[in-house]
Amino acid sequence: MTTRAEYCVIACAEAWRGDGEVLASPMGPIPAFGARLAKRTFSPDLLLTDGEAMLVGLDGTVEGWLPYRRHLAMVTGGRRHVMMGASQIDRYGNQNISCVGDWERPARQLLGVRGAPVNTLNNPVSYWVPRHSPRVFVERVDMVSGVGYDRAEAAGPSASRFHRLPRVVSDLGVFDFTGPGRSMRLASVHPGVTVEEVRAATGFELAVAADVPHTREPSAEELRLIREVIDPEGLREREVRG
Repeated sequence: MTTRAEYCVIACAEAWRGDGEVLASPMGPIPAFGARLAKRTFSPDLLLTDGEAMLVGLDGTVEGWLPYRRHLAMVTGGRRHVMMGASQIDRYGNQNISCVGDWERPARQLLGVRGAPVNTLNNPVSYWVPRHSPRVFVERVDMVSGVGYDRAEAAGPSASRFHRLPRVVSDLGVFDFTGPGRSMRLASVHPGVTVEEVRAATGFELAVAADVPHTREPSAEELRLIREVIDPEGLREREVRG
């Protein structure tokens, strides 16, 4: 039986389908497992790193050197697809990882904007949310770190030209931005999850089709790779339960 966590790995892997030779930058265990699964199956040209300065193969063998200056060149050239986390995200894909509350006197200090503005304006950025709730999926983020479709469009071609948010994956489903005005749309629910559950856990009105499909089933080989090769210790089940 496929677990919820395994559906999440599959959904994250699908973010890199068709990307070709780009640097996959997954942040968090399940996005990392998804990137490795994608490279082992339908996206063999993906580039993976050790998180520091090396390009590595699937077995950890060093395949190349990626100094910081070269990494920045890949970012600004669009040759990177990040899957980041989000402390808050709104209907247009504006993301917050900086603070909760008024930024001049926040109730909670988080990571800071980090590289989110440059990432979202220069290369594809997807998001992973392991706990889908109205506290994360909010009507309006408290501070914009990653730029959403509405703000990119308002800023003009210099911001919107390379801006792309392929998907958001949560422990409840998969989302894209094909709703009205490039708003968030429910693309699929993971098996065992209902559309009503997703709506109740979202702090804004989602675009929802009349018939929402389930997230695709993994193949037998994909399940074997997840369970025996990529994550034999079962770390995925600690991040997502169900």
